[in-house]
Amino acid sequence: MWFTSDNASGAAPEIMAAVQAANQGYQRSYGADTLMDHVRDEIRQQFEAPEAAVYLVATGTVANALSLAVACPPWGAVFCQTHAHIAEDECGAPEFYTNGAKLVLVEGEHGRMDPANLTQAIEKAKSSGVHGVQPGAVSITNVTEAGTIYTPKDLRQLCDIAKAYGLPVHLDGARFANALVATGASPADMTWRAGVDILSFGGTKNGCLGVEAVVIFDPARAWEFELRRKRGGHLFSKHRYLSAQMAAYLNDGLWLRLAAQANAMAARLHRGLAQKPDVTLLHPVEANLLFPEWAVGTHDRLTAAGAAYYPFPAPEGRERARLVASWSTTEADVDSFLAAF
Repeated sequence: MWFTSDNASGAAPEIMAAVQAANQGYQRSYGADTLMDHVRDEIRQQFEAPEAAVYLVATGTVANALSLAVACPPWGAVFCQTHAHIAEDECGAPEFYTNGAKLVLVEGEHGRMDPANLTQAIEKAKSSGVHGVQPGAVSITNVTEAGTIYTPKDLRQLCDIAKAYGLPVHLDGARFANALVATGASPADMTWRAGVDILSFGGTKNGCLGVEAVVIFDPARAWEFELRRKRGGHLFSKHRYLSAQMAAYLNDGLWLRLAAQANAMAARLHRGLAQKPDVTLLHPVEANLLFPEWAVGTHDRLTAAGAAYYPFPAPEGRERARLVASWSTTEADVDSFLAAF
């Protein structure tokens, strides 16, 4: 009954098999391996973006930070939701890799940026003159940190605002596959067709050992990304092991099947908790995360039964938690948790 994070799950068997297969023989280093050629072609095809530049890194933090570094100057502002991962969980990496850009937090309910608030924040930065940071980029997270999603229509609304001010848009897609499964959208509709310029395309949370793709839909930014990746120490010499993971992840829709399992188990957990007395949800359950609130004493009972998850601060007399289903969560895991509850 392990619901702490989708980072806590192991790697899918197909990913492990691909890494083992890639271990045979020799390949060119630093991204010149033949598997990387396949990955690039596959992402371009699946995203319907034949000119997209595609690069692999090992962590979501560096995928986000390097992407923002090529999108925003040091004197710029990156507009993001108040609880975005780049704002609360990356130890200042975006500011570090951009050489000082400022994150400007934009309020919105359930983890989503409010369009009117985004416009107001950009206008405020725009009017600050030489004494303040200038509008630099917009960063959107899908799936959000609250477990909610943006539809392509939602994304287009935010991207249109950014474009009206000449700002590039970065999409933090650590759980991008979960968002696609939840909406039924195509990769193209959820990215460049909506106005996204750079995507951090997650694999680690969804069954990979450790690989993220950065997909740059404007190839003019590609060379700068290559230089920043190397200078930042994130160009792998034995790159084929990153390529092998991403190639297997993309093969025959594996990435979407893994995300579908995670979403389905979260939905099952949601249905079960909805039948329990005195349980409320802080946010809509739209992908693979849940944020329930329940009576005091529930944590102790669940922990004693072997359940693992993250408790959250709660009002007096209540308890809150974050529960995350992964590609490897089973019906038995969910049913055991509900029984322990």
